[in-house]
Amino acid sequence: MQSNSKKIILFLVLSIIISVISACSGTTATPAVKQGDYPPAPTNLMQASLTKLDGSSFKLNDYRGKVLLVNVWATWCGPCRQEIPELIELQNKHKAKGFEVIGLNVDEGEDAEMIKDFGKEFNVNYDLVRGESELFREFYQISKKDAIPQSFLIDREGKLLGVFVGGGSALKKLIVSVDKVVGS
Repeated sequence: MQSNSKKIILFLVLSIIISVISACSGTTATPAVKQGDYPPAPTNLMQASLTKLDGSSFKLNDYRGKVLLVNVWATWCGPCRQEIPELIELQNKHKAKGFEVIGLNVDEGEDAEMIKDFGKEFNVNYDLVRGESELFREFYQISKKDAIPQSFLIDREGKLLGVFVGGGSALKKLIVSVDKVVGS
């Protein structure tokens, strides 16, 4: 009996390690593609109300004229945590050129205080926001993946330029794409 318990625990531990190494929720790397391979950013996404951690609201459409990277994440996601330093770097490098990162937390169980504390711990320099579960489904319909992290690159006119799912190679392609769109 005790042997079976040890095997189950070992299996669970290995499963968790493998999912953290590969990505959360079965994530796979999906590279950025050329403009036009994705639809324009849907109006309902661009007009959806998002809530900043200070309680104020805004719409993605408010960022017209800027290159926008919407990063869908959660505090418990290992690959999400791993990409934060790179997103901070992108924000630092390109903010003056009209580039903004928005970290859209997908876990409805994580309240504003928990997300604020997380942002302070990781020295996040971009807006962390919360959205409704319907909004997350809209993003997932675009990517065709129910996984995190996911990042959506939107140009100055509100056109979707690329979707990046997972960490690792997808993150590297995201960085190259942002550098190309914003200009190094």
